Amino acid sequence: MIAAETTEHCPCGSRESYSICCQPYHRGKPAPTPEALMRSRYTAFVLNLSDYLKATWHTSTRPEALDLSESPRWTSLQILSSGHQVDDGSVHFRAIYRVGEGWGFLEEKSTFAREGGRWYYVSGDTSEGALKPGRNEPCPCGSGKKYKACCLS
Repeated sequence: MIAAETTEHCPCGSRESYSICCQPYHRGKPAPTPEALMRSRYTAFVLNLSDYLKATWHTSTRPEALDLSESPRWTSLQILSSGHQVDDGSVHFRAIYRVGEGWGFLEEKSTFAREGGRWYYVSGDTSEGALKPGRNEPCPCGSGKKYKACCLS
């Protein structure tokens, strides 16, 4: 399933529209870097595009099935660092999600491999925790507003 055309900001946090940011990758265009692939995969989690996630998962670590029905409600993505060599790369990211009335995060140091001109997600070292934003901090939903003027109110 490919998400419909939209002019709204892409869920990956790029501030570009989905139609020019991650949608071309969801429609088959190869991501040029591990970071671009990570952003498109995050967006695929948000949009429930399990076929895309499986297609961009390296065959050596890809699960047989991928059920996203129990996925949290993802709200924002922060890329902490990224880099790549010729055929391998890494991305350190933090993904924020809603948990009832609170917030949680998944932080991961991901590894990627390039084969046949395409980048694939290989694996990641993850940690999770609760997020407790202060009233004057940016809202974890990614709106750009202060927490007290956005999701706290």
